Amino acid sequence: MNAPTTFPFDVEPTALAGKLAAVPTPADLDIVIRDRRFGRTQKPGRWWLAGDPIATAWHNALSATFPRGEAMFIEAVKAHRDGVPPKLEAEIRAFVKQEINHTREHLVFNKAAVDAGYDLDKIDRRLEENLALTKDRPAIINLAVTIALEHYTAMMANDFLANPKHFAHAEPETAAMWRWHAMEEIEHKGVAYDTYRFATRHWSRWKRWKLKSIMMAIVTKNFIANRWNDTLDLLAQDGITGPKVKLQLAWYLLGNPGILRRIFPSWCAYFLPGFHPWNHDDRALIGKAESEFPDAVMA
Repeated sequence: MNAPTTFPFDVEPTALAGKLAAVPTPADLDIVIRDRRFGRTQKPGRWWLAGDPIATAWHNALSATFPRGEAMFIEAVKAHRDGVPPKLEAEIRAFVKQEINHTREHLVFNKAAVDAGYDLDKIDRRLEENLALTKDRPAIINLAVTIALEHYTAMMANDFLANPKHFAHAEPETAAMWRWHAMEEIEHKGVAYDTYRFATRHWSRWKRWKLKSIMMAIVTKNFIANRWNDTLDLLAQDGITGPKVKLQLAWYLLGNPGILRRIFPSWCAYFLPGFHPWNHDDRALIGKAESEFPDAVMA
């Protein structure tokens, strides 16, 4: 196991240049590169999440989007890193390294899902087609999409760590992979947002808010619709179909454990004046989850 790499971010004050106020990113934040590997000796089972096909399908559908999605996040942030303050530059480097590791582990996880009998090609083809459209639009639009999706990953990461129901009775190593990913999503949740603020530092507050809000509305529509359809498609591959299945999926998302219901307040907060991902400091969840790894405490 490689030792975690920690990036210190006390190289300068937290204020960004230009018309922006100081960012609320914690001065003592560490973005730690945990180079962990999962599923190499024992692959996940077909219904790895407590034997529940609906819960398993939802997470498999999420995972199928991560490799291409996180590559897009990296490129969107890197496209705006020229001239950023040293503190933000260090955060971007750590963000990129964490996302590369996430991509690697979800590629392994997705291959295990394919080996278990699932066809993920339909999901991947749609992602490839959608991402092809990003090449011809302004780079700032891609960054606005990225901060919206990064907010989704941060919201879900918070709930994955805060609500034990999500991975109760899941296969231990697979649950550990999801918790590891969640920890690092929380740590770097402000990087893309601070990059967006710096890239738009000469914009009016209204223009900056309008673009990010419009893109969040579009992202939300597409995210929920696509994950819903992808999950139903994976369930259909198990022969699980019909109106009752849709009701069960809706209950899983809105009732128990209710990930979409539970993140709704944080989703609303995104549209408030003065929003920043670090207005809510949830690093205590990282420490709690980190302690669950057997190699977390090192001499």
